[in-house]
Amino acid sequence: MKRTIIKIDEDLCNGCGLCVEGCHEGALQMIDGKARIISDLYCDGLGACIGECPVGAITLEEREAEPYNEIKVMERISPKGEATVIAHLNHLIDHNQDEYVQQGINYIKENNLDIDLTKLKNHKEKVTKRENDMKNIQNHGGGGCPGAKMMSFDNQETANPAQSTVQQSELRQWPVQLHLVNPQAPYFQNADALLAADCAAFASGEFHSKLLKGKGLAIACPKLDTNMDVYVEKLTAMIDKANINTLAVAIMEVPCCGGLMQIAKKAVEQAERKIPIKKIVIGIKGNVLEEEWVMG
Repeated sequence: MKRTIIKIDEDLCNGCGLCVEGCHEGALQMIDGKARIISDLYCDGLGACIGECPVGAITLEEREAEPYNEIKVMERISPKGEATVIAHLNHLIDHNQDEYVQQGINYIKENNLDIDLTKLKNHKEKVTKRENDMKNIQNHGGGGCPGAKMMSFDNQETANPAQSTVQQSELRQWPVQLHLVNPQAPYFQNADALLAADCAAFASGEFHSKLLKGKGLAIACPKLDTNMDVYVEKLTAMIDKANINTLAVAIMEVPCCGGLMQIAKKAVEQAERKIPIKKIVIGIKGNVLEEEWVMG
């Protein structure tokens, strides 16, 4: 399959080993004084190791690679002992990777490993709370949280735009964060949708007038956000249940932002309907570097 995965520039790598320490899945090892990825199976492609590299030797690239495999990770790290396994699973719990956590727990039970699961953080309670939160957001427009209450609003043109010194907001809704939005909200129904990196609106001076106008919005950060599977599920629901017409994905030129395109592509692949996706790459100075329809 084609997916985002890390790439190491060995000429830049100074052998400090910080990325190896920061890779909880054990995808990296120090070999002959250089950091190297030992198997695509162990790399989740989210780029957590990028921030650990002091010389910028690690980037993300899209290429043919085997999908991340939690079972393979467990096979590799379980001989290292209980402390390593518990640290790995607790790391997944911290990042809400519930599916992978359950796969790891099942592996321990099926192989009768001497691992004390009571040392895990309360995974079941976290899963139940997250599921309840998602139901509240989808069924009650945000439940008891005012910041997540679903709202649609029409933008009114100013009486005299030529004399107005305030740029009009093109936002049609609230909330906007992808974890909080209801994928079947009215503002997504039979509409064009924009999936934007968190930084995009701050970098682009034309974000509202050129990118957002007339679209339903969801924002996300593929590097800092957790539980990407939920993001894929929500985008798939927008396609199949809200019947969005198109999906524009606005990302920054920085390497870690590429994960947002992968999430969108995965959603389209899983959806029953096929819709076109527009890739928009914004430079750190706000200029549009690339704009193209990449799949449909």
